[in-house]
Amino acid sequence: MSKGTVLELLQEKQRRVDTNKIKYYTAYPYQKKFHSQGNDCPQRILMAANRVGKTYCGAIETTYHLTGVYPPWWEGKIFKKPVRVWAAGESNDTTRDIIQKELFGSPQDPTQLGKGAVPLDSIVSTVRKPGVPNAFSSALIKHKSGGNSQISFKAYEQGYEKFMGEAIDVVWLDEEPKHEIFSQCITRTADTNGIVYMTFTPERGMTSVVSGFLNELKPGQSMCTATWDDVDHLDEKTKTQLLAVYSPAEREMRSKGIPVFGSGLVFPVAEEDITCDDFDIPDHYLCLAAIDFGFDHPTAVSWVAMDPDDDIIYVFDEYRRSKETPLTHAAVINARSPALPVAFPHDGLQHDKGSGIQLAQQYRDLGVYMLPHHFSNPPVEGAKNGNNSVEAGISEMLQRFETGRLQIFKSCVETLEEMRLYHRKNGKVVPIKDDLLSAMRYAALSVGRFGEKGKNKTVYRKYDFSSKIEYSSAGIV
Repeated sequence: MSKGTVLELLQEKQRRVDTNKIKYYTAYPYQKKFHSQGNDCPQRILMAANRVGKTYCGAIETTYHLTGVYPPWWEGKIFKKPVRVWAAGESNDTTRDIIQKELFGSPQDPTQLGKGAVPLDSIVSTVRKPGVPNAFSSALIKHKSGGNSQISFKAYEQGYEKFMGEAIDVVWLDEEPKHEIFSQCITRTADTNGIVYMTFTPERGMTSVVSGFLNELKPGQSMCTATWDDVDHLDEKTKTQLLAVYSPAEREMRSKGIPVFGSGLVFPVAEEDITCDDFDIPDHYLCLAAIDFGFDHPTAVSWVAMDPDDDIIYVFDEYRRSKETPLTHAAVINARSPALPVAFPHDGLQHDKGSGIQLAQQYRDLGVYMLPHHFSNPPVEGAKNGNNSVEAGISEMLQRFETGRLQIFKSCVETLEEMRLYHRKNGKVVPIKDDLLSAMRYAALSVGRFGEKGKNKTVYRKYDFSSKIEYSSAGIV
């Protein structure tokens, strides 16, 4: 085969890649998570750092819906017929330069048509937007089932009135709109079993839209986050250079997708100062797990280990799942740490309405090594018992974070996600999306008193509590 022929083949291969990007899309884990949430949640937001691929993620999903061509790994929403789609950004110019470009290729170069997310051979026609050079007003896209899907481009600057009237299947909002526009988009999809998703970096801080998803997540809504650490196309040199450009107030928002909160984060510490690479827990470390009970909101379990020599506590494992029974959760706990003690909050003493059995006792009956007494903070000097004050517990954890004596394994991504969003409103902690953080607090403040040596311990220890409950190698006696 001649060099010329080889070159032609390589060029043709590159042309096919350039004009059919959805075929070659490899999603990051956070992108797969965001896509899959669409199966159950018609309203989604992807609140992410700059330069992590959030807009491209939105463009790819929009293209899947327009064409009806979904990859084998897809677990999100599926439309089996042509759809009507809106894609919207801040202004006509930014909609053209960002959204249109990601979907169709560079607006300034007609030869680039088909080099966005929408395959070239799927583009039936395009309509120009009057008064906006090189901008599309709409386009028809060939759908797998037969017929054509339609996408229309809109801009928030047009006002919410331009988002009224029509029934729409899919709305993609790139960057955050005002609440009234977001509400209109939801209304437009109400009769079509449609979906609305938003991809953005929270540059406006704690707006009503962000607050609604963060603090008052409703049925059918979901939120996904992503940081620079969730992608591998940004090297450490690039991250360092970018951070040097941003002000201190901007860094958390642009690198982690954290909104700037008016009242501040509960744990205002740099993530790189409180995380560490995973390592094997030495046998002489004290270990313990703790559970935060839930059903509609998740049941969460946090595993910690304490270095008794340096007084450093490590969060080394996590589990979080909603709408499951104690049977499921207990199986996970017993599989990971069958003989480690498990701390639990005071609501574990509440009786289940169906069975009349205390929550903690249900877990004991399932073989989980629950501590005899519910969690309380370590007693202050001179006191016999500790209290249940959340603020007191948070204060002790913050002191540990600030002094490097509380570290989180980098693999505990869900714990870190909650950390980034855990904040105060009007000075008070907002107890939303704090399931793993609550479990972590119970565990971190209990391990020094009740922890047992060895992560992989297999024998129960007898506790000397003022309680009728005793423990042995066989479990509860």
